[in-house]
Amino acid sequence: MLSSFKNLSKFELILWLSSVIIITLSCVFIGKDILTMIASLVGVTALIFVAKGDVLGQILTMAFAVLYTIISYKYHYWGEMITYAGMTLPTAGAAVVTWLRNPYAKHEVKISPLTKTKTAAVLFLTAAVTAIFYFILNALDTPNILFSTISVATSFSAAFLVVLRNPLYAVCYAANDLVLIVLWTLATMTDISYFAMIICFVIFFVNDIYGFANWRKMAKRQFTEEYKKI
Repeated sequence: MLSSFKNLSKFELILWLSSVIIITLSCVFIGKDILTMIASLVGVTALIFVAKGDVLGQILTMAFAVLYTIISYKYHYWGEMITYAGMTLPTAGAAVVTWLRNPYAKHEVKISPLTKTKTAAVLFLTAAVTAIFYFILNALDTPNILFSTISVATSFSAAFLVVLRNPLYAVCYAANDLVLIVLWTLATMTDISYFAMIICFVIFFVNDIYGFANWRKMAKRQFTEEYKKI
């Protein structure tokens, strides 16, 4: 973990520290929920390493999934609870395996292009999983079911793309962040302690945008270096 932190650029370190400070202040002065603060800090730390293509990010994502599942359970956001416990957690575990098996350099995974076959698989499985989850969420009388269902779709596609090691994972996660901002805004209307979750996902959105930009940069560099070897 120490070597992973040392591998962060000055900009990445500033982005991470700024995110940590904003989340901590929002939790201390507004949210006042220790579990939300811990989950948010683990999550934003995971994102900065995922943006680097560092497998440590996936390990921390597993920890965040467990904490976020508990928070979602408290508010009866069954969609979020089931998604993170039954999908994000295991796919992050699968990503740990695939990333370790496909290293490009120390602390960096080898990025993979999205072929037509992979694209079709992502679209088909996302549609299938979303449809199944809709009926489950409806049966559980899930609050704000429309946004919860959209969250399932964006979360699954993002998680699948993470396992496939493709930069578009960050676009899907950024879309998911926007959905979750809406969900937790609705929750905050009944309990102000959830306001910290809004701040959390705003910060996540910024980090995911950076993740996409950095993975595109990494992909270009890796392709160029591999081309020179030919």
